[in-house]
Amino acid sequence: MKPQEKFDLITRNLQEVIGKEEMLKILYDRDLKVYIGLATTGRPHIGYFLPMVKVSDFLQAGCKVKILFADMHAYLDDQKSMWDQLSHRMEYYEFVIKELLKSIGAPIEKLEFVKGTDYQLDSEYTLDVYKLTTISTVRDLKKAGAEVVKQSDNPKMGSLLYPILQALDEQYLGVDAQFGGVDQRKIFMFAREYLEKIGYKKRIHLMNPMLPSLRGDKMSSSVLGGKIDLLDSDKEVIKKMNKCYCPEGEIAGNGVLMLMRNVIFPILENSKKKLVIERSEKYGGNIEFKQYQNLEDAYVDKKIHPVDLKGAVGIELNKLLEPIRKAFNKNKKLQSKMSFAYP
Repeated sequence: MKPQEKFDLITRNLQEVIGKEEMLKILYDRDLKVYIGLATTGRPHIGYFLPMVKVSDFLQAGCKVKILFADMHAYLDDQKSMWDQLSHRMEYYEFVIKELLKSIGAPIEKLEFVKGTDYQLDSEYTLDVYKLTTISTVRDLKKAGAEVVKQSDNPKMGSLLYPILQALDEQYLGVDAQFGGVDQRKIFMFAREYLEKIGYKKRIHLMNPMLPSLRGDKMSSSVLGGKIDLLDSDKEVIKKMNKCYCPEGEIAGNGVLMLMRNVIFPILENSKKKLVIERSEKYGGNIEFKQYQNLEDAYVDKKIHPVDLKGAVGIELNKLLEPIRKAFNKNKKLQSKMSFAYP
């Protein structure tokens, strides 16, 4: 793969990229090093397919990818994970992420898992945390974490430290770029500004769009009615998909179409398959699509009904979830720990 081809694959379907010229320079010299941080809080849901499809793109483009299990961040963010839950949750996260990546056909030879507290408690890292606290204000840190950590008029110190740790992770993980949702943009901008002030270089930032929940707002692990769990049964997936917010002919806020664009079609394209929407002969019979844009155009023209679109997504999701469910059902050791991870 040529450098420009790698660049195109790395950046496809991203909402924003900061540092494009720097990335191209690196790609003409060597492969890119990228990391994504996952705070080990609620149970992973289908929204995790969105970043993992991009991680698959990175890996196919030859990138070295580190997945950070941000256990310290999970504790600092208003104790969304209690200290004694962290090890159990990280074990589940590692299992799920590996199985999810395998289900979408990602090459994982250049994939590495890292635990935050394995290095975030070291003396050098801690000293850098103190350095950043001396030059950043409460206002700076509240602004940086506004879209990510729990906010209040009288914030806890943990939520203020969160952006500092995330900025330093870029340096201590030895990467060229950080990848995350566009909701993390303010933390990324904080990192770009403040790392240089303590002698470190700014990194490239790759931002994914945010996947709306089934109700039309932001998908969250804490909102049970707004997500599909990775271990939900076939019937539960179809039932939840049927309740999705999917207004006829509309694109804005349509999480079903976004799943098609950013998850289903990239996976189908990688395996050189078409999307088949099953319909009765009464409504025109089955219809196939090779490219997402053709599907979107047909939906906007109301040639595809929301019921048929949701049904097609449900079928494709169940294909991806089935190997994850099977692997979990065989893992008795992990099953026994779930009551500790998610009581």
